[in-house]
Amino acid sequence: MVVNKVWISDKSIEVKGKESENVVKSELSEDALSILFQVIFQNTGCEVSDVDGKFTIFGSPTETAILEFGLLLGAEFKEQRKDMNILKIEPFNSARKKMSVLVARPNGGKRAFCKGASEIILSMCNKVIDSKGEPIDLSDQQAKNVSDVINSFACEALRTLCLAYQDIDDSIVENNIPDNGYTLVAVVGIKDPVRPGVKNAVETCLAAGITVRMVTGDNINTAKAIAKECGILTPGGMAIEGPDFRNLSPEQMMEIIPKIQVMARSSPSDKHTLVTNLRKMGEVVAVTGDGTNDAPALHESDIGLAMGIAGTEVAKENADVIIMDDNFSTIVNVGRWGRSVYINIQKFVQFQLTVNVVALVLNFFSACISAAPLTAVQLLWVNMIMDTLGALALATEPPTNELMKRPPVARGASFITKAMWRNIIGQSIYQLIVLALLNFDGKKLLGLTGSDSTAVLNTLIFNAFVFCQVFNEINSRDIEKINIFHGMFSSWVFIGVMFITVAFQVIIVEFLGAFASTVPLTWQLWLLSIGIGSISLIVAVFLKCIPVEKKINIKHHDGYEALPSGPELA
Repeated sequence: MVVNKVWISDKSIEVKGKESENVVKSELSEDALSILFQVIFQNTGCEVSDVDGKFTIFGSPTETAILEFGLLLGAEFKEQRKDMNILKIEPFNSARKKMSVLVARPNGGKRAFCKGASEIILSMCNKVIDSKGEPIDLSDQQAKNVSDVINSFACEALRTLCLAYQDIDDSIVENNIPDNGYTLVAVVGIKDPVRPGVKNAVETCLAAGITVRMVTGDNINTAKAIAKECGILTPGGMAIEGPDFRNLSPEQMMEIIPKIQVMARSSPSDKHTLVTNLRKMGEVVAVTGDGTNDAPALHESDIGLAMGIAGTEVAKENADVIIMDDNFSTIVNVGRWGRSVYINIQKFVQFQLTVNVVALVLNFFSACISAAPLTAVQLLWVNMIMDTLGALALATEPPTNELMKRPPVARGASFITKAMWRNIIGQSIYQLIVLALLNFDGKKLLGLTGSDSTAVLNTLIFNAFVFCQVFNEINSRDIEKINIFHGMFSSWVFIGVMFITVAFQVIIVEFLGAFASTVPLTWQLWLLSIGIGSISLIVAVFLKCIPVEKKINIKHHDGYEALPSGPELA
């Protein structure tokens, strides 16, 4: 943050680095400059370290920006502070939106300094300094002019603060800091530049159906300007101030909350109320925050995201996730990885259920009619493919940008979707038909004779069943899209699992016959097994052409439209 503009003595001055020192000094009298230094250096919570002429400022970003401005004008921190004794400090808080300090002047008397939200400080002032640095009465017209200056700064996405002071008679014994009667010294406009990548991150969120709302304590014009710069405030969106929001009835709140994109001059309770009502409306709500006052909203939300650098310990303790680099783009990555984990689990469940259904039905009905073709050891190996290697292959699929172009999953949505049931049932029917045909009529179809014909047939059924699962694991890489090979060869874990599965299957069939109840197969039967398994790829194409979800294009209030499902996603 840096001070970009300053209004003082009825003059608006643009601050442009070190060269601004002479510009500001030439525009102001010595008395005006002296009182400006006082309101900057006396009323601050920052500390300045001077090591070999290099200044290091410790404090909040806003206060640091104001103090840097004072140092830029040639003032020295220790020199400004040495003659005055601080009697009382009222630190900034989100309710008062101001910081005040009371000091004892070296020549007697007391002086109170106050800074904070522009409109609040302006309402506390009845005087303003003139070009000579002398206090004069603040007329209604002058107050309106100052308000126009504040709004003009705010419309340029500048965070505005007013700086003021008041002299207090020594006859007043109590060290109470007054709430009115101040003399306005300056209005400063602080530029808080939008971080690189934030606008793109917001666009990604909107494309993913994630609504981004800004809740801030800033002036509404500042908030709107920054929100437009980031892409948060869109045409048709609403910006509202905290006091107006909290005065609404519950019914009015529910009506306008879907349209709210910016809430300015808000209090922590406003943020908490917004989160609570959004959750009542069925929304899944994530909240970012760094201050202690953000803790209730972070705790109330579904996902609390605290800042790792600027965040307080209280905020971190009430959050679910800590963003270590305080970057909004990282939050988008959190959403991308969350969606990836969710859909990877869905892929694995689809794969697992298909294996279970086929193995259970095949063995059960075969045992009822004649004998089960799959032995306990063979089923154990299939279980290892399903639970261990299958989970490893499907759960390690990396997230893609395509995930952020999908609609979000509703809070009450079924985990196993209609598309998953379509794939599970379709693949199970295909595998059961082929394996049942081999089990009950395989000897005749393949011309198997001799004493080992039953062992060869059972081994073929086992081998074909395993290869069906191998190819169905490839099918499970995408529940909706036909092109399931996209990105497969860049996933070395998936390729490795496929290779290990096939290699161990060859070893079990060809070399571990006594252990697994198998016999070696001819190359023709190996090709047949692979062919039966590979046909599941073709089956998957036909299954994914069957629409199972109703295509309802409900336009989101942020302009987002639900994406289509079915073969058109290929």
